[in-house]
Amino acid sequence: MVERPDILIAVAKQAGASDARFVVPEKLVVDENFAAYCKEPGCPNYGLSLSCPPHVSGPRVMREWLAETEYALAVKMEVPKSVLHSVERLEVMRLLHEIVAEVEHKAVSLGFQQSKSFAGGSCKVLFCGEHGNCQTLSGKQQCRNPRSARPSMSGFGVDVASMMKMAGWDSRPLADSEGEDDAMSWVAGLVLVCL
Repeated sequence: MVERPDILIAVAKQAGASDARFVVPEKLVVDENFAAYCKEPGCPNYGLSLSCPPHVSGPRVMREWLAETEYALAVKMEVPKSVLHSVERLEVMRLLHEIVAEVEHKAVSLGFQQSKSFAGGSCKVLFCGEHGNCQTLSGKQQCRNPRSARPSMSGFGVDVASMMKMAGWDSRPLADSEGEDDAMSWVAGLVLVCL
């Protein structure tokens, strides 16, 4: 195994993450049910972009990638619950995509050429909401935001709560968090650091 690129933690924090920690790739839980939730009961963004189901390769391929991953970096952004229940949520989720993408780009520059990053939320809504469609899906043009837009962790079956626990963070989902709207919650992303 090559030396762990601890600099990626600093890159994540400088880009806006509250914290970032390495987790064991082979221990990340990948569950078919999480990817299936995108279709049933149904995400309103299902099928709208190339980075969401059914256009992603899903849990089977995620397991293959994890088997080839040198290091996995969990990334967390702490935000007030009230923000996640407002239109500001879009800005937070865009930033999450940008953070994991920045870490991925740094990993590639360090020689981890096959690195990949994942976030929450549909890139269609976050980056191309004002456009009628995902131009990549049409097959005629490239992604409008290739440097920032990243695939959905859910679409690949990543058990985010399990990842949060593995990183040593509170893993309670937003709906289970206690307290007032000014209480803090989180959103998370993942970077697979691969040679």
